[in-house]
Amino acid sequence: MEELSAKVLILDSDAELKKEVFAAWSLPDTRLLESSGGQGAIRLLSEGDIAVLFLSTELLTIDNLDTAALARERNPGIEIFILTSLRDTAKAEEAVKRGAHSFLNKPVNVALLESLAKKALSRSVSRRNVRELQEHVLEDLLGSSPGMKKILKTLIKVAPTNSTLLISGESGTGKEFVSNVIHRLSSRSDESFVAVNCGAIPESLVESELFGSKKGSYTGSVGDRKGLIEMADKGTLFLDEIGELSLQTQVKLLRFLQEREIRRVGDTENRYVDTRVIAATNRDLHQAIAAGTFREDLYYRLSVFHLTLPPLRDRRNSIPSLVRSFVKKYAAREKKDILGMAKNAEAVLMNYDYPGNIRQLENIIEHAVTLCEADHILLEDLPEYLTGVGEGPASPIQFALPSHAIHSKAEDPMQTPDTLLTLAQLERDYILRALDICQRNHTEAARRLGISRSTLWRKLKEHGMELAGAH
Repeated sequence: MEELSAKVLILDSDAELKKEVFAAWSLPDTRLLESSGGQGAIRLLSEGDIAVLFLSTELLTIDNLDTAALARERNPGIEIFILTSLRDTAKAEEAVKRGAHSFLNKPVNVALLESLAKKALSRSVSRRNVRELQEHVLEDLLGSSPGMKKILKTLIKVAPTNSTLLISGESGTGKEFVSNVIHRLSSRSDESFVAVNCGAIPESLVESELFGSKKGSYTGSVGDRKGLIEMADKGTLFLDEIGELSLQTQVKLLRFLQEREIRRVGDTENRYVDTRVIAATNRDLHQAIAAGTFREDLYYRLSVFHLTLPPLRDRRNSIPSLVRSFVKKYAAREKKDILGMAKNAEAVLMNYDYPGNIRQLENIIEHAVTLCEADHILLEDLPEYLTGVGEGPASPIQFALPSHAIHSKAEDPMQTPDTLLTLAQLERDYILRALDICQRNHTEAARRLGISRSTLWRKLKEHGMELAGAH
């Protein structure tokens, strides 16, 4: 659609140049505009949304207005290229000093203009992606703690480079998601992002999977075959669970990272491959190095930049926005109008420790959306192990409160038999019962209640219960 096209404006009085450009222009998703100056040029610039401006030196000033300054003021993020003759080179150089991207000597080639515009638009998309990353990923994935802001700041700086990265974190913390974000913010974003779980490939096949194979190199090999590294040429290769690779394969991966060359299994020819590598692991690679199962030189080659993603339980402030995102995703898939979650269901999700991290939370929301029959997800829509019904990972404590515990004491003359205890009183009694069952073991009680130990301690303090004897 035209309104979604990027606007490219040519401000030049040379009618023949503009005629040639309009006749040959073929850059997709762009809308080409032109003006010879005057109020028409000022109007086009003032309307905004100009992404790229080709500006001749003779029109650097229009009606005593600084054209480039007006363009930048009304079109944030615009990139300006100066078109100049040799006699006006000094003016063009001065314009570059004042904020233009670069200058071109006339006559200009249309293909060059298209190439410059394409690169400028790509940079604009990257900047927009960075803003979206700051606004959404910071909140949704990482949370807003100082530590998470530091991770994001590093990610944004490293993404446009070709540097190798190592991402550590428990399973399900979002390592592949972050790697994909890095790829999309890089100059390789138009090329392939290839993800592979190193632990899922049989040891007998891992070398041919990564590096490819020559016809006849093994039984069943009926033709030359590219490996995953070659498939990601000019793009990004994400190697998840890098610690599962054998020492033999680690040697060959190290050689590729150093030389940027691979050799297919059964081949005698080396091939240059321009692939960026992002590796990830949920293991402690320092321990693996000490145990002799991971090469120290490979570790340092992979960890040019090292990001460590914390578990979800340590960034609970990101849970609400993650829940909203997953509800939206699965409600759309199931064609359901779900507005949100009931308060008690939200509370359960906020208090759970998520041993499976973000992946587990997503699975929980998928389960809940599938079962949901209302406009809000209810407590009963959540998996049973979260709500204390049936068996599950948390082995929740279950007991029935007797009627005399539900109602206020009969000897209180101000109460009637139908008066209920408050939820706070019921919660206090439930926690005390849990501690009795677990023989005052606070860690076990918290686990079976489906809450963190710190949450249990906070509730004990809220209810004025004794904290001594905790273990």
